[in-house]
Amino acid sequence: MPAKTLLNYFTPALLGVLMFSSNFLNTNFFKFGDNNFTVWFVLSLLCFACGWFIDKTLNWRTGGKVVFAMIVSVTIISVLMISFFRDYFAANELLTENLILYSLRDITLGAMAFFGMAVVEILTLQKELFVAREKLKTYEEVSIDTKKEAELEIREAKLKAQKIVADAELTAKNTILNKERIEKELKEFIQAEKELIKKYESID
Repeated sequence: MPAKTLLNYFTPALLGVLMFSSNFLNTNFFKFGDNNFTVWFVLSLLCFACGWFIDKTLNWRTGGKVVFAMIVSVTIISVLMISFFRDYFAANELLTENLILYSLRDITLGAMAFFGMAVVEILTLQKELFVAREKLKTYEEVSIDTKKEAELEIREAKLKAQKIVADAELTAKNTILNKERIEKELKEFIQAEKELIKKYESID
C-alpha cells in the first residue's frame, strides 16, 4: 500500500485515538490532577494538527465527512463504554449528565479538528485569491497596453488613410490639369490647322 494511502488512513485513526483518550482524564488509569488543562490543551492541539493533515490529504469535502464520522463513532463507543463501566468512570450518579459531558469532550476535540481543516482552507483560499488578484492586475495592465497599442495603430491607420486620400486628390488634380492642358493644346492645334487651311485655300 502506498505511503500516501497509509497516511490517509493513519491521520483519521490518530484523531479517533486522541478523542477516545480524552475519556480517561480524571480516571484511575490517567490521573493528571492539576495538569488536566495542560493535557487537554495538548489533546486539542494534536486534534487541530490532525484536522490540518486530513484537509491536506483528503480535501475539505471528503475530510469533513471522515472527521464527522469519526466524531459520531467515537462518541457512540464512549457512551457505550461509560455505560458499561460506570464504576470505573465514576458515573454511578447522574449517568445522563456524565454521558453528555463525556460526549462533549469528543465533540469538542472533533471541532478542533474541523477548526484545523478550516484554517487550511482559509489559507488556501487566501493564496488563491492573491494569485487571482495578481492575474487580474496583470490582465488589466496588459489590457491597458493593448488598448494603447490599438489606439496607436488606429491613429497610424488614419494618418495613412489621410495620406492616401491626399495623394489620390493630388493625382486627380494633376490628371485634370493635364487633361485641360491637352484639350487646350488640341484646340490651339486645331485652330492653327484651320487657319493654315484657310491660308492655303486663299493662295489657290
